[in-house]
Amino acid sequence: METLERSEAGTAEHNAGLQSFVMKCGGSTLAALPDSFFEDLKQLQASGVQPVIVHGGGPAISENLEKLGIETEFVNGLRRTTEAVLDVVEMVLAGSINKQIVRRIQQTGGQALGISGVDGGLIEAQPVENSDTVGWVGDVTHVRSDMIQGITDMGYMPVIAPVGVDQSGQRYNINADTAAGAVASHLGTDRMIVVTDVPGIMKELDGVKQVLPVVTVQQIDDMIQSGEIYGGMIPKVKAAVSCIQGDVQEVVIVNGSEPRVLSRVLQGEAIGTRIVK
Repeated sequence: METLERSEAGTAEHNAGLQSFVMKCGGSTLAALPDSFFEDLKQLQASGVQPVIVHGGGPAISENLEKLGIETEFVNGLRRTTEAVLDVVEMVLAGSINKQIVRRIQQTGGQALGISGVDGGLIEAQPVENSDTVGWVGDVTHVRSDMIQGITDMGYMPVIAPVGVDQSGQRYNINADTAAGAVASHLGTDRMIVVTDVPGIMKELDGVKQVLPVVTVQQIDDMIQSGEIYGGMIPKVKAAVSCIQGDVQEVVIVNGSEPRVLSRVLQGEAIGTRIVK
């Protein structure tokens, strides 16, 4: 354990000297992203920035479950996961979606390596509190940041599918936002970017929906209580709040179709919604 802690401390120290960030992207968002987004990602990698990607794939999972006649439902934004659903989740996330992202990065000249949280025990997990309701859905207990660092040291962009595993070998479906927050916290990166198909957290001001440029953790709690943040956005912002409590200084929610959105965020441009302590 002491060796592992020293290894993680070394990873955090290593990252502190480099500009790195964790990017989370949903599978449905990914399919709609223009080639210019991946060109921007490649140029960042070429300039010495170390992107780490954690992806989802909810709509593709639902589509495949429907084809196979397997029932699926959501409880507070989390997919109820039986063993049959879990087989499809792993097939879609660690298989087709993961490799689709790797291919798109490599088509623009970037270097990427796809991996799931099961591989090498990258993401260790345990059942969520309400597992009797949602089934094999996991909370992250540990991330092997040394493995991620090893991939980036070889010159590859890690592309991580959010399937976790416990020490007995049981797999868990992990919400991609939750997994990305945990990866960012364990890596010690100071920034996490959530790429979505919305421009940020919206709030109705004077009868018009507007993007909130900056929100605090307390404001997010208040907006969840009031119902202004609901559905699939709840785990997104909760994951952001969770990783902000670690080494992450800010989480930025942006629309991936914005030109050069990643570079602009890294340059400090006010775009999307910044979630801060």
